[in-house]
Amino acid sequence: MTKICSWNVNGIRAVERKGLFQPFINELKPDIICLQETKANREQVEIDLNGYHEYWNSAERKGYSGTAIFSKIEPVTVIDGLPEDFIKQYKLDNDSYGDPNSEGRVMTAEYKDYYLVTVYTPNAKDDLSRLKLRHKQWDPAFLEYLKSLEKNKPVIFCGDLNVAYSEDDLSNPKPNVGKKGFTDEERQGFGQFLNTGFIDSFRIFNKGNGYYSWWSHWANARARNIGWRIDYILTSKSLVPKIKSAQIHKDILGSDHCPVSIELDI
Repeated sequence: MTKICSWNVNGIRAVERKGLFQPFINELKPDIICLQETKANREQVEIDLNGYHEYWNSAERKGYSGTAIFSKIEPVTVIDGLPEDFIKQYKLDNDSYGDPNSEGRVMTAEYKDYYLVTVYTPNAKDDLSRLKLRHKQWDPAFLEYLKSLEKNKPVIFCGDLNVAYSEDDLSNPKPNVGKKGFTDEERQGFGQFLNTGFIDSFRIFNKGNGYYSWWSHWANARARNIGWRIDYILTSKSLVPKIKSAQIHKDILGSDHCPVSIELDI
């Protein structure tokens, strides 16, 4: 059995300073940990991950974005970012905020039986100024990359996708229609994952609303469970028979996001 956890830590140094990173590992005992928004380089973090191989893809800009994978199982290979041909094809080398490929947003670990991709999807921004990048370039490029991997072996991808796909995925859908994270364009991008055969693992086991992975700091939102489900683990359809559980760990503190996980018989 393999347990994979994904967590947007919103600053690994902050979680560690709060003394909450090791308790997360002790409680969930993941075999593989995928982090987003690490906001640090490895040398800036004082953690001792005994038994894990560590891989970091930090943003060039200090204290921003970034991903990491910690794995008890040594991968065959680890790849940072999207391939150059996808970047060129979708003109993903720049927008008004800079180069999204320098932001440490994607890591791929190849294992014997599958690929594991962790992603921190660009936020559309409050004024939707990064929505075009997201809709026309990032989402289709990332999907095509996943499908290219899937030609070789099944794919698991996880992370903060910065979108609530359905009305069940946020507590107040109607006033948020058209706002970042719940625009038609972002939801369409997520829908393409499903349309091309990827499975939202959490929805295999859990239907309806009330399941969220991110909460605003305002108005005691987390305690009231006024949140959004924007952190996902999706898999190739061929892996579905091997998925034994998919969970949202809302009681794990340390970030405005909580971890999500799956267990696979693999």
